[in-house]
Amino acid sequence: MMHKKQRFFGDRSIIAMLALLSAFPPLSTDLYLPALPHVMEEFNAGQTLVNLSLSLFLISFSLGILIWGPISEKYGRKPILLTGLVLYTLSSAVCAMSTNVTTLIVARIFQGFGGGAGSAVATAMVKDMYTGRKRESVLAVVMAMVIVAPVVAPVAGAQILKFVSWHAIYWILAGVGLFSFCLSLILDEPLETRYPGSVFHALGRLGVVMKNPGFSILLMLFSMVSLPIMTFIGASAFIYIQGFGMDEQTYSYFFGLNALGALAGPLTYIQISRWFSPGNIISGSFACMALSGSFIFMQGSASPFLFAPGMLATTLACSLMRPPSANLLLSQQDEDTGSAAALINFMAMFMGSLGMFLISLKAVEDLIPSLGLIQITIGVVCSGLWLIIRKRSFIRQAG
Repeated sequence: MMHKKQRFFGDRSIIAMLALLSAFPPLSTDLYLPALPHVMEEFNAGQTLVNLSLSLFLISFSLGILIWGPISEKYGRKPILLTGLVLYTLSSAVCAMSTNVTTLIVARIFQGFGGGAGSAVATAMVKDMYTGRKRESVLAVVMAMVIVAPVVAPVAGAQILKFVSWHAIYWILAGVGLFSFCLSLILDEPLETRYPGSVFHALGRLGVVMKNPGFSILLMLFSMVSLPIMTFIGASAFIYIQGFGMDEQTYSYFFGLNALGALAGPLTYIQISRWFSPGNIISGSFACMALSGSFIFMQGSASPFLFAPGMLATTLACSLMRPPSANLLLSQQDEDTGSAAALINFMAMFMGSLGMFLISLKAVEDLIPSLGLIQITIGVVCSGLWLIIRKRSFIRQAG
């Protein structure tokens, strides 16, 4: 159920807004990916320097999540959200008007920090406003956007660049930020009780949350789910274009196939959760990941028509378990929801970035077996750990 009705927003409008806020990081990074060569050419800058506009954005975004989430407990979700959106929108505009790579990089740092507010606060607001199966359903929709956006955004970015320059991508992001800000102005504050301590003590609540064994153990376990999808995103162009010899257009079709799996997972969860418990769905998802990883390891290199279905199964499994795992994590904390949401989003991004880094160290011919091995390892290890801890007394079952 929903704790209280928003005065101006209908339920569907609120869910759509939460999904949009959660999509800020993938939109801000992956929409920009196809523009990297254009930026290098215009600014006459090296690849390493231009790539700082990606890596420093992610670092700044991760730091923003860890700061905005806890202090939203003190000042409220809405003020923090509005502050972050102002910073995000202005920084996006500066990115669009950049005339040198240094300005672009600095603006990206501020853009990432501001965007962190939307991601952290959106997850916290889901728990503030919803309970029970309704919370799971909302999380399913929000997670669908989080998973689909990084798969769709590079394709959309490439299409945009056919008609306009890379500067337009940042004007689009500025427009998204401004639109979200305007919607947030008429959003009621969902946090009923605020943290009375100082900002420093509010940030210290991150440590308090991590001392909760139910939360911290589940956080380590479920954060691993980001690895398979993010490693695939980081390696996909090399696999399909260099490994299988596809052109960019054909690659986009195969890449887009995973968007269907990413979208189908959370939406499928809403349907099958009527007949299967969340715990069993999580167990089945880990098992599917291990099996599809085994198929990719053994047969994926032979043909894109073998690799793509195997990767689709993994994507579906990862996205299927996102709603119940996020709901279970949020259920471990009665208080400090902002800190819990910050840690959930931070760890997912950290593990995803780690996966992209690890796969970047591999030669093209080793990418597919490495992806399969990662999926097998995570599927088997996480499945075993989940079966051991799921019924333990320190794990609070989701309400």
